Amino acid sequence: MIKYFHAPIIVFLLFFSSCDNLQSQNTVTNLSATAFSEKIKQLPNATIIDVRTPQEFSKDHLINAKNIDWNNNDFETEIEKLDKSNPVFVYCLSGGRSSAAAQLMYKKGFKEVYEMEGGIMKWRAANLPETTNTTTQTASLTKAQFEALTIHKDKMVLVDFYADWCGPCKKMEPYLKEIATTMSDKIILVRINADDNQELCKELNIDALPVLHLYKNNTLIWKNLGYITKEDVLKKLQ
Repeated sequence: MIKYFHAPIIVFLLFFSSCDNLQSQNTVTNLSATAFSEKIKQLPNATIIDVRTPQEFSKDHLINAKNIDWNNNDFETEIEKLDKSNPVFVYCLSGGRSSAAAQLMYKKGFKEVYEMEGGIMKWRAANLPETTNTTTQTASLTKAQFEALTIHKDKMVLVDFYADWCGPCKKMEPYLKEIATTMSDKIILVRINADDNQELCKELNIDALPVLHLYKNNTLIWKNLGYITKEDVLKKLQ
């Protein structure tokens, strides 16, 4: 009787011990831009991965970052070359690609993965200094120039803040251009590339994409962050 009495207890303890071990395993840690920066300082030998395209990377990236393009077919092959026991920091433009990449890396056996919430746009908005420009930046709009674009007596101005690598931005682009054509008597569409206008985005507190601003007589009357359908935009333009 004693042996049969102890067996369930042993199984019970082993079960909860296994659960504790699973809970103690490392997972992907999401950090704000500021916390991400501080953690990098604490782990100076960690690997920093920028999963944007080479074109994006060439404009601006974190110091010591290595570029492995999430959209490239050889992404998995390239990450397999890394030391999985070494801490890894992952980021992209606004967080979509880095989130997917970080989860994949964890599943592939990386023990310590940190992902920057909001991507490098949040990094820029926080005015963090550890970025480097490797090419001459395209001349960007000043705030005064931007404000001049929003002044129109007879029409509303719809401003689309986007990036070439932003998935929701790409989905919205066709219908925004269609609206600009079919409602040309009422609407002027201004599209602003966030990558090429970093300082302007900082001044306007644009730290995520896509963003729409609607101006009437140089006054901001509506704004939207994130993907929005054509129908919902049209409601705001009526």
